[in-house]
Amino acid sequence: MSVLTRYEAQTRAELLDVHRYTIELDLTTGDETFDSRTLIRFTTRADADTFVEVKPAELRSVTLDGQPLDPETLDGNRLPLKNLTAGEHELRVDAAMRYSRTGEGMHRFTDPTDDETYVYTQLFLDDVQRVFAAFDQPDLKAVFDLSVKAPEGWTVLANSRTEHLGQGRWQAAPTPLISTYLVAVAAGPWHSVRTEHRGLPFGIHCRRSLARHLDADADEILGITRACFDRYHEKFDEPYPFDSYDQAFVPEFNAGAMENPGLVTFRDEFVYRSAVTDAERQTRAVVIAHEMAHMWFGDLVTLKWWDDIWLNESFAEYMGYQTLTEATRFTDTWTDFGVARKAWGYEADQRPTTHPVAPEAVPDTASALLNFDGISYAKGASALRQLVTWLGEKDFLAGINTHFARHKFANATLADFIDSLAAATDRDVPAWADAWLRTTGVDTLTPRLTNGDSTGTYTLTVDHDGTRPHRIAVGLYDHDLTDEGRFTLRERLDLDLPQSAPQPVGKRPALLLLNDGDLTYAKIRFDPESFAAVRTGLSGLPEPLTRAVVWNALRDAVRDGELPATAYLDTARTHLPHERDLSLVQGVLAFAAVPIADRFLTPEQRPAALSTLSALCRDLIRRTEDGDHPGLRLIAVRHFIDVAAHPDTIAAWLADGTVPGGPELDPELRWRILARLAVLGATDEAAIAAELDRDPSASGQEGAARCRAALPDPDAKAKAWQAMFATDDLSNYLFAATAEGFWQPEQADLVREYVPRYYEDAVAVAARRGPAIAAAAGRAFPAHAVDAENLRLGEQCLREADPIPALRRKLADQLDDLARALRVRGAS
Repeated sequence: MSVLTRYEAQTRAELLDVHRYTIELDLTTGDETFDSRTLIRFTTRADADTFVEVKPAELRSVTLDGQPLDPETLDGNRLPLKNLTAGEHELRVDAAMRYSRTGEGMHRFTDPTDDETYVYTQLFLDDVQRVFAAFDQPDLKAVFDLSVKAPEGWTVLANSRTEHLGQGRWQAAPTPLISTYLVAVAAGPWHSVRTEHRGLPFGIHCRRSLARHLDADADEILGITRACFDRYHEKFDEPYPFDSYDQAFVPEFNAGAMENPGLVTFRDEFVYRSAVTDAERQTRAVVIAHEMAHMWFGDLVTLKWWDDIWLNESFAEYMGYQTLTEATRFTDTWTDFGVARKAWGYEADQRPTTHPVAPEAVPDTASALLNFDGISYAKGASALRQLVTWLGEKDFLAGINTHFARHKFANATLADFIDSLAAATDRDVPAWADAWLRTTGVDTLTPRLTNGDSTGTYTLTVDHDGTRPHRIAVGLYDHDLTDEGRFTLRERLDLDLPQSAPQPVGKRPALLLLNDGDLTYAKIRFDPESFAAVRTGLSGLPEPLTRAVVWNALRDAVRDGELPATAYLDTARTHLPHERDLSLVQGVLAFAAVPIADRFLTPEQRPAALSTLSALCRDLIRRTEDGDHPGLRLIAVRHFIDVAAHPDTIAAWLADGTVPGGPELDPELRWRILARLAVLGATDEAAIAAELDRDPSASGQEGAARCRAALPDPDAKAKAWQAMFATDDLSNYLFAATAEGFWQPEQADLVREYVPRYYEDAVAVAARRGPAIAAAAGRAFPAHAVDAENLRLGEQCLREADPIPALRRKLADQLDDLARALRVRGAS
């Protein structure tokens, strides 16, 4: 299949105006394919040749202006349109299209709980051609007029309001002008909760087997939806641009969510069937706010080409966190952003595969797909947060509203956006954009304190390794006179970098913290006295966002080989038992357990690390026995399970169906324990089958696949490998679950023979099954094998095996992480 190049898209956009798609889908033709009939009305500005994209199972007929075209001229995914004359045209395409099991195109899923079937589209980035014929690029916007024939008893959802005409036929209202990748359909026997807000119909939908779980959270989900909707209308002059707002929680979804206008699709893990923490509820709320922001950023005003991905994702990321903080009970979202999302950005930005937030050119759609990463989301959102700090929110929002007014229902570029912002401020926005959006890498800020005179007055100079301007806050903290274990904030100083002169700070603070409040994107270091104070007093800092900045600095120091991994564990052991912020506890434990215990430490050091983490989790469990902190207790229980080196305690929990003092074991915790018991060789196939009988849901199927792949048995490993790489039967989710179970540090000798096999087999399955499975195969990398031979094999694969772009990017990132782990081990 040919990927669309930037040049081809520009050429086609200069030639065509696409007016309207009339699409008829028939979902009643069987389990493997559905029928797709498309009428495209378009105009050409000159006599020319062009092409339309379609990926059919069978191309039945094509007519152009009433004249038949030969279906045999289809070349891969391109149907040539020859000898077009200037003027109006009608193209009709009749095809049978394949359902997907990989979350691409029209995904079909049968729920093992009740055998009900659901289908939904995911057409991003260039998968509309798997569902209907289209000129598939974002700047050829059109009206979409959609009708669907579905089995009786199904409900059909779409971008606009749908009407059931009888006999399984549904008609959606024509859309405003939108891009092809934003068209959406979701059909099945949905369980729906409907309401109305500000004159618009709102709905949330899930599969029937999750109905009671959605109902339990419906008030919360709809409440957040209404609050964000109202807050966006306070920020934006342009009203919500579509006729309804549905949110469908769909199975086996490849992303967190997708911003289809009027029909946002979410992974249905966000319909919680087991206990979750308030931090996880906040994450769901952030995603709701993020996708709603896209109704303006991305849907109303859309990028012209994929080099401006950030104009969609960075804005939605920033607006999601900021608006949730302003409009809901989740008022501390930036702590979670700093711990979870920003770390993702820092890691991506230090790999060889990094790219500017706004790259100069993205050559084709395959390259564009690789840029949906920590740069386009977390770094871009961090840059915007810094921009708001620098411009002021009033001018920032004025520029945003100018941008919407100028480009609504159209497409825009980075230059358009800069022009809109520049109209609202006297500041040099183009220079800011060049420094922040056209560069790569992470600046590093290091403080130097100098005692300038006999009065004990100190001055601060910041050594700035990098080129970007920064506006930061500097926190000056003294020891609390009434509690030696705590700090009090003396003062926060605003500081612009690069400095024009040293900054007076008065007497020497016990702790000086750069970027207090986390308003910029940079790694920070400590002066020696502050570093010593942090190591002994971190938990005594008064604000969670301040502690997040410190934890991130320690994380960076470990990854850069400047702080021994064991020292990070010691700091966690000292301070995490006193931490109450759930995002911080989760983030620190996750970093300690996987990068540190599994990769940065040697196999000989790993048992002591697991023992430390077990003791830490046990302390948190003891601390929460009063029942006042259920979220903290749940995090501690989960991580205690994950790092258990001996099966006895967790096996007893499973047998009893509860953790002593709570919580009772819900399905997620039962599968989690069973997976760890499988790794430790303390369970077997019979127990896994019995648990699957107890929980035959889709999540249960994934849990069983994960457990079976984790069994320390040669036959189990062979079967798991066969399922992943030799057959193409696994869905995207079952492939990922099997991969998660397969490689285990405790089983390095058992799976050693599979390490060299991985590269050849991953390249082959990615080529056969496409980008979604390629990404899953990349995540199936043998990351536990931190050795020079694994690195050599991987580098050889990149040089010689020609993996498809989605796998190449994943392998390049994994190999860079592997090389970093080797360096960290060497520095320890």
